[in-house]
Amino acid sequence: MTQGITESDWKLFRKLHPVLVERFCERILHELDAVSADDAKTFHQRYTDIYKLIERRDKELANAFDDLRRSSALMQIIASYGRGLLTEDELNGFSQELVNVVRSLTHERHA
Repeated sequence: MTQGITESDWKLFRKLHPVLVERFCERILHELDAVSADDAKTFHQRYTDIYKLIERRDKELANAFDDLRRSSALMQIIASYGRGLLTEDELNGFSQELVNVVRSLTHERHA
C-alpha cells in the first residue's frame, strides 16, 4: 500500500466520508448531553467541561477527517475503524489488501 489506495477504494471512501463525519459528530453530541446533564457538577463546571470536550474533539475531528485526499485516505480509514466509526460491513467493502492493512494496524493498537 505504499502507492496509496486503489481507485475503487478511494471512490468508496469518498462516499463513506460524510457518513463517518456524521457518526463522529453524533458521538460528540451524545457526550455533550451527558456532560450537560451531570447534576453532580455546577453549571460552571459543566460549561468548562463542555468547552474542553469541544476543543479536544474538534482537534480529533480535524485530524481524522480534514484534508480529504487520496494520499491521506488510508490513515483516515484506519482512524475511523479504530474509533469504531467504520462498520465491519463497510470495511469489508474495500479491497482485501486494504482490509488486511487496516485490521493489522488497528489490532496492534488494541493489543
